[in-house]
Amino acid sequence: MSDDNLIAIQELIDSAMSSLKTAQSLLRDITGVSDSSRERYSAKATSLGLSAYNAAASKVVEGVFDGQNMVDSNGQTYPIPANYASKSKLVEGDGMKLTITDEGKFIYKQIAPIDRKTIVGVLIQEDGQYKVLADGKAYRILLASITFYRAEVGDQVTILIPKGIDANWGAVEAIIPKHLAEAAAKAVISADGTLAPAKKTRKKKSDDGELSPEME
Repeated sequence: MSDDNLIAIQELIDSAMSSLKTAQSLLRDITGVSDSSRERYSAKATSLGLSAYNAAASKVVEGVFDGQNMVDSNGQTYPIPANYASKSKLVEGDGMKLTITDEGKFIYKQIAPIDRKTIVGVLIQEDGQYKVLADGKAYRILLASITFYRAEVGDQVTILIPKGIDANWGAVEAIIPKHLAEAAAKAVISADGTLAPAKKTRKKKSDDGELSPEME
């Protein structure tokens, strides 16, 4: 591909992004509704010094992962493949880099992972979406993670969420099927540290004829 073609493509991309930004601004003026989440991550991308630039016959765009997409400093969103986000366990707030090759390929890379913490919850379905109910809040999770783990409602799910921000999304770390979680809950730790079934109680007659519980 010639340099002239690359320049033409770059100009088209810049023009399209500028037009989209203008359209979004006009829509906000008309409706009075703004995307606070997008603006938050756009501001975060700016604070991290993430930007767009050209490098070796390709265009590089940097931004922040919002749970589904990458948002750049201009508020433009770029779709991230759900399978990649799920397998890479991307967490809302991670700094990302997108390389757009001269062949039109989109290559994503995590460049500034946010501090994360692990919490455990239960998989639920709310408003037609899978979520994990943990610490009194329902976190959205990618459908690709549900499909990969073959998870079902009621399963116990460990998710990663960012520290220090009020996140809406969680990245699935591990899943314990419902029947295994229930079995573990019914077990107790024996003296040698292994899991053993919980002891049952039965009634035993005392010398005076009264019944009293006795552990088997």
